[in-house]
Amino acid sequence: MALGSNLVVTKQNYTVVVGRDARPSGPMIQELVMQTLVGLGIHVVNLGLSTTPTVEMAVVMEHADGGIILTASHNPKEWNALKLLDHRGEFLDAKAGEAILNHVKANDSVFSAVDDLGQITINDAYIDLHIEAILDLDMVDVKAIKKAKFKVVVDGVNSSGGIAVPLLLDALGVQTIPLFCNPNGQFPRNPEPLKAHLTDLSQNVIKQKADFGIAVDPDCRSFGLCL
Repeated sequence: MALGSNLVVTKQNYTVVVGRDARPSGPMIQELVMQTLVGLGIHVVNLGLSTTPTVEMAVVMEHADGGIILTASHNPKEWNALKLLDHRGEFLDAKAGEAILNHVKANDSVFSAVDDLGQITINDAYIDLHIEAILDLDMVDVKAIKKAKFKVVVDGVNSSGGIAVPLLLDALGVQTIPLFCNPNGQFPRNPEPLKAHLTDLSQNVIKQKADFGIAVDPDCRSFGLCL
């Protein structure tokens, strides 16, 4: 089975990129997902703790057949889920999602023989690669940003954004003040970065005399700003 747009088996081996946010259940569920893929003869590129945009980019750079992000987005830490990507690093559309559900309901997966199991490759460099790709964008004026000498408070909701966002800002020469950037999965606020949930960030922007504040959700796909 492939996680592409049509789910038609046409290759000898498939590769799937897997990453997760910092939820307490993440490591456990990621192992279940990866070992299931291995049992199906699918190779896995394990990004470990990562962001949804980073996994999307990694699928393309790895020429993978799909990707899986273990995250429940802005839901509480007790929740977890699978976000599925196709070979373009894009979320599956309704048709592809329905095809997967039908495949699961049919229960017709065939596990591989012991000599044909998939392999897991660990690659923890993709957040750095993602940052490099952002810095290379024509629309990002690195010199101008560094010259501005911004001071920014970052609310990483104690998940993967608490790693990725400060690293990006550091590369841009921004003075970063971390707030809730310990990726332990213990969300200190409602994970959805809406105005009503960003009181601590707003107060710290004022206290630190920062130019603005950035808040993200646990998988770093949504963000909010405090000016």
